[in-house]
Amino acid sequence: MTNKKYYTWQDVESAVTAITVQLYKDNWRPDYIVGITRGGLPIATMLSHLIGVPMHTLDVRLRDEANMGPESNLWMAEDAFGYVPVDIDDMSATCRWDINTRKKMLIVDDINDTGATFEWIKEDWQSGCLPSEQYAWDSVWDNTVRFATMTHNSSSEFDDVRYLWDRVDKAEKDVWLVYPWESEFLTAIR
Repeated sequence: MTNKKYYTWQDVESAVTAITVQLYKDNWRPDYIVGITRGGLPIATMLSHLIGVPMHTLDVRLRDEANMGPESNLWMAEDAFGYVPVDIDDMSATCRWDINTRKKMLIVDDINDTGATFEWIKEDWQSGCLPSEQYAWDSVWDNTVRFATMTHNSSSEFDDVRYLWDRVDKAEKDVWLVYPWESEFLTAIR
């Protein structure tokens, strides 16, 4: 039997406050927040309002509704990288990027469980926007683009989550996390 851990809306508010404090302590402010559908949207929306920056969404479904697959948003990758369109008349230039045009973004999800969602984003963005510029991409992650979650699974293969509120270790203790926007939570409180 799997143990269940229920988070409340008060927990979500505490998480948003804690992540905001961490951002301010780092003196780092994103130009916009990217909320991962579905679980990351409530947290991303609240963060967006609290720190006063716009929010966009990114649909990365790796297991739900597999027919739809993840959504690739190349414009976000270009913002993060500082991609500058090449002048069509300048055939000598293969690509251009300018570190000064990079946009900072905070990618937010409810949990970093296995790390597959965040890893997919990194691979998708790097392969779709100037993939030969690996060195430059290495300077994007954790500088221009940072990751935040309400809950971080310590046994996740993705360890680049910079901002978080709660930790679990699913390898140590099997636990199913239930967030207040999920139907199971709503059924449990009735």
